[in-house]
This record gives sequence, structure tokens and C-alpha cells, in this order.
Amino acid sequence: MKMSNLVQRAKEFATCAHEGQVRKYTGVPYIVHPIEVMEIVQTVKHDDTMLAAALLHDVVEDTDCTLDDIRAEFGDDVASLVADLTDVSKSDDGNRDVRKAKDRAHSATASPSAQTVKLADLISNSVDIIKNDPSFAKIYMVEKFLLLGVLTDGDPILFERAIKLVDDYYENR
Repeated sequence: MKMSNLVQRAKEFATCAHEGQVRKYTGVPYIVHPIEVMEIVQTVKHDDTMLAAALLHDVVEDTDCTLDDIRAEFGDDVASLVADLTDVSKSDDGNRDVRKAKDRAHSATASPSAQTVKLADLISNSVDIIKNDPSFAKIYMVEKFLLLGVLTDGDPILFERAIKLVDDYYENR
């Protein structure tokens, strides 16, 4: 499938921004994850803005890039989605439970398009963590279960896929 100019630029930007970063468990280049999130979004109703945001969803959290950089390069629509997808908690906000609650509250107010991308991110990360870090998965999957409670405006197909992933995790423990 040929990428639009917007999506191609987002892929190049994210690849450059994440240069030198690798996935925690596999050591593969980090960009593999945003591409996977984009590919999951492509399986449901989407537009190029969502695909660009999927590629850029971790750039503000994990690199020196800012939302202003995203806005300057990709415009308000993409920047708005990336803002919805970016965790708002800071390390000094409290313990992990407090920070995750703050991030959930932020996700609850996100647009349906952003919630769809967030569901794709949740699916990608959950599969990786369940497979590669069973000990952390015990904590992570509780957080994802709680997050699903606020992602109800996202794509229903991805929502059901995410619910099934969480349900299967608990049934197979």
C-alpha cells in the first residue's frame, strides 16, 4: 500500500527522532513499534492523520521533540492527536498508580481517533510485554484493563481485540 506524503513524512520524522533507540526486550530498532501501531490502525476505519499520529505517538515522550515541533512539521490536526496520545504525568506526580491514573484521565478526554490509536498501541505493547516480561505483565495488564475502561470511544473492533487480549491473559495465568 502506497503511503500518502503526510504518512511518509511522519515515518521519516519518527525514524529520525527514534534513531539509536531499541525495543526493550528484543533490541530491534524502536521504529518497529510505531510502524506496528500504524499497521494495526490500518486494519480499521482510519485516515492519514491517524496513521501519522500512530507513527509519532511516542516521539514527544521518548525523544527531545516537542508538540510544537510536531505542530510545525505536521499541522494542528496531527499535533492534537499526538497530544492526546502523550502521557501527561511526570515522575514527581507520585507513585506509578497515581501517574497512571492521571494518564488515564487524560486518555478519557481524547478524541475517538486518538483513542483508536491508543488501542492499537495498547495491543502492540501488551503482546510484547506478555511474551517477554511475564513478571512486569502482572502489573502492566492491570493498568491496561483499567485503561480500557476509558477508551470506549475508540474503534469498536480494536476495543474488542484489546479486551480479548486482556481476557486471554487472565484466563491463561
